[in-house]
Amino acid sequence: MIEQTGSSLTNRVPKWLLAIFPLILLIVLINLFTLLNPLAYFTGAFPPLEEVTVQQVLFPENGRIQLNIINGGPDPVTIAQVLVDDAYWQFEIMPDNTLDRLEQATINLTYPWVDGEPLPIVLITSTGVTFDAEVDVAVRSPDTNGRSFLAYGLLGIYVGVIPVALGLLWYPFMRRVDRRWVNAFLALTVGLLVFLFVDTLLEALEIAEVLPGVFQGVPVVVFGTLFSLGILLAVSRRQGGSPMAIATFIALGIGLHNFGEGLAIGAAFATGAAALGSFLVIGFTLHNITEGIGIAAPLTGSERPKIRSFILLALLGGAPAMLGTWIGGFAFNPLLAVLFLSLGAGAILQVIWEVGKLLLRDAQRRGETAVSWLNFAGLTAGILIMYVTAFLVKF
Repeated sequence: MIEQTGSSLTNRVPKWLLAIFPLILLIVLINLFTLLNPLAYFTGAFPPLEEVTVQQVLFPENGRIQLNIINGGPDPVTIAQVLVDDAYWQFEIMPDNTLDRLEQATINLTYPWVDGEPLPIVLITSTGVTFDAEVDVAVRSPDTNGRSFLAYGLLGIYVGVIPVALGLLWYPFMRRVDRRWVNAFLALTVGLLVFLFVDTLLEALEIAEVLPGVFQGVPVVVFGTLFSLGILLAVSRRQGGSPMAIATFIALGIGLHNFGEGLAIGAAFATGAAALGSFLVIGFTLHNITEGIGIAAPLTGSERPKIRSFILLALLGGAPAMLGTWIGGFAFNPLLAVLFLSLGAGAILQVIWEVGKLLLRDAQRRGETAVSWLNFAGLTAGILIMYVTAFLVKF
């Protein structure tokens, strides 16, 4: 009888009120907790928990240094002193030298730095805690103007669009070879993508390590990868897995990877870490040319696509590198780099799955095995090509 009365009572209450009732109780409990403050019993004369991360060090002009910092800790942090090359130095900080949780600030120093030499910088808080900002090479940062914007854009074209477009030029050759060799090229594509997946994931984890703990860099990498993988798997099922759809997904995965790569390149050139200059650009061009081969391989067994399709695929796979170099050179954000690299890793993993299914379907249709010696050689060659050319671009 009591159960029936309770059930009839809840049936008379509007659904929206039932939905927000637990939230109302939660708000009341939080307010009571804040008002009563039971944790006051455990408090004592403990120092604040401080965590300051130096996101970027720039040299806008000779004799001037600029640091972009963020407070990733739970308590406010006050920057009291700055130590440059073991000497205390006067500084200006905007908007204020006290940073609340997740607040960012810019520190400006007038210091006679020497071009091409390392420069140790240490931030000291009001409680005496120190945070290092080691600069490997002091090099003047590019000015934010039309000329530098064009220069970074051309850099993105050289390391992204041009290599992918050159790789696509192998399409006529791959179309005329025997079907077994087409499958070998598909296996080569899987090898390229396996290397790209591992490389992208490791790059994301490396940058995640320097993120403030509050951003939870490693979970961002894991869930960003899974999110991208899940979304693209759902989309690919609706597209039906046609050769053009697979080529588009390959280009998308490579494009996301190249965006993260462009972020790293732009930031490296802006801070002087990429001192190899033109050699580095040539290295990336050689390293990325195989990406175009990977995009073209699924199209060899279908009707000949139009030239416009190849242009769009080249832009999808390479143009994100341009956007990456612009953001990396002028407004580098480690969290953004981690997010896009993890999305790229998930996209690449999805493409590996799709190309693998394409190989299996073709083998079943012909009554053959997909794990042939020729396909295994293609897979191995893809990994080795990416590994060897990576020697030219790692810095």
